[in-house]
Amino acid sequence: MHKLRASTYKEMLLLLRDLGGIAILFIMPILLLVVITLVQDSTFKTISDVAIPVLLVDKDGGEVSKNIRQNLSESNSFEILLKDSEEEAKEAVFTGKYQLAIVIPENLSNSLQKKVDQNVEGILSRFGLEEDSISKSKETIPQKEVRLYFDPATQHSFKSSVKNGIDKMISKIESQSIYRAFQIELGEDDTLDGADAEPIFDTESFIAFKEILPTKNNREIIPNSAQHNVPAWTLFAIFFIIVPLAINLVKEKNQGTFVRLRTQPVSYATVLGGKTLVYLVVCLIQFSLMLLVGLLLFPLMGLPKIDISGKLPVLYLVAFFSGLAAIGLGLLLGTIAKTQEQAAPFGSILIVILAAIGGVWVPVFVMPEFMQLLSKISPMNWGLEAFYDVFLRNVGIAQILPEILLLLLFFLTTVIISIIYNQRKHAV
Repeated sequence: MHKLRASTYKEMLLLLRDLGGIAILFIMPILLLVVITLVQDSTFKTISDVAIPVLLVDKDGGEVSKNIRQNLSESNSFEILLKDSEEEAKEAVFTGKYQLAIVIPENLSNSLQKKVDQNVEGILSRFGLEEDSISKSKETIPQKEVRLYFDPATQHSFKSSVKNGIDKMISKIESQSIYRAFQIELGEDDTLDGADAEPIFDTESFIAFKEILPTKNNREIIPNSAQHNVPAWTLFAIFFIIVPLAINLVKEKNQGTFVRLRTQPVSYATVLGGKTLVYLVVCLIQFSLMLLVGLLLFPLMGLPKIDISGKLPVLYLVAFFSGLAAIGLGLLLGTIAKTQEQAAPFGSILIVILAAIGGVWVPVFVMPEFMQLLSKISPMNWGLEAFYDVFLRNVGIAQILPEILLLLLFFLTTVIISIIYNQRKHAV
């Protein structure tokens, strides 16, 4: 035991003497977390929290355009700015000043009413309710287009959302026009005689959608940017210790430290054990600092506060085993690498690759099917899923045991490979 304690003390002294390395391990991850969360915070807000300025060119001036303007204003998602010229609106959007322009064509209201009246009369004539329908010639009414101009830099998801919303709005207006035309033809239009008669058609949507969110103490749990970014970039910071750990091992080999240790009754497992204990403490300190940033600094910056109530023991358990997995990978890399030039670039690129396929940067569910399968081999994905289970799904230890066991198995496998590789390399 005293050999392990001496090895741990040696590693602690080496780390404390490298102030630059300590700054990189603790300060840079915090800066990364703050910057990423600031950038991504708006994407986690509901669309009603941000009113997007939209240019509207109304060439119709009728009932339909009035309803469109009213629905857009009531949605609280758009700030309507009226423009007289379509070319002016188009130029403003294509130069990036605005994200969207909507152009309502001329005579849209009149054309829609004619089309609806024509269809209603055709239906009633089939039932013999329209006496002079045969003598009427069917007028060809050209299709009308509501033109949308998007900024070329606008994301496809935003375009689809806007187009679907406007299409739904137009469909509702068409349906109401059809119902109103039927009421007029059947002599039930309450607007003609001024009576407050109840309409015979209910135009309100019968089928509605409601999102059911998880609740805690009868309060809905709404994920925010802090709950997504703190675990993701904490995990990235934890795995970044691969680089200094591998470089440390390579440096000791090149400086002859291992040669001196081999003359002493100290096993390679003891050397690795000392490094594991020190860097495991580093990982837990990193995690603690990240939590403090989410708890104390984020609210001061106008960002959502991270919620860790009742989750702290399980969170530290995930951080503990994630740290073990990162340390195991760093020990393996440092054991195999021969020079610092090999360890540093390879370690950095490996972290980026594991983060990319593990879901730290891009959610796994939006990846191609092959990449989704590949993400399952990334230890970052195991740790991230465990963090998300605790932060967002409020699960207990039993539910995260599969990820915990995978992280532990990964650590044991990498350490065993490191010990066997070292023994074979120095076997006489």
